[in-house]
Amino acid sequence: MATTALILTIILFIAGLLGTILPILPGAILIYGGMLLYGFMTKFATLNANFFLLQALALVVIFSIDFLASAAGTRRFNGSKQAAWGAILGTIVGLIFLGPLGIVIGPFLGAVVAELLRGIEINRAIRVGFGTLVGILGGTVLKLGAEILMIIYFFMCI
Repeated sequence: MATTALILTIILFIAGLLGTILPILPGAILIYGGMLLYGFMTKFATLNANFFLLQALALVVIFSIDFLASAAGTRRFNGSKQAAWGAILGTIVGLIFLGPLGIVIGPFLGAVVAELLRGIEINRAIRVGFGTLVGILGGTVLKLGAEILMIIYFFMCI
């Protein structure tokens, strides 16, 4: 039973890591789900509540990276506070209306629209929007790092 649980968990880990790179799958949720599946299948023999609470905290951090990274990229490319908020709002609206693809398009458009509403010229607004994309790429690297640490900690605990 433990071998089957481990194989299924590893499959979910791989799908989760791929989901972080390709925003079609909920990456971090799949990784956490794999850990929960392993816990249930092994009757929580090696993983305790502290383990799952720590991993849930990591999950919250990973989710916040999506919002903060695009805003940070916006600010790094001389975007205004309004553009940073536009990127955050764009992420939310993009996810609602465009699904996983919205995590890329939403922040870009949110930042660009916010800058245009401020009267900034279109070339500069697009540059700020590009900054959100740079932030998203940086955020993806951070998320992958956090997810890999989650997985390493899992294997250390089983």
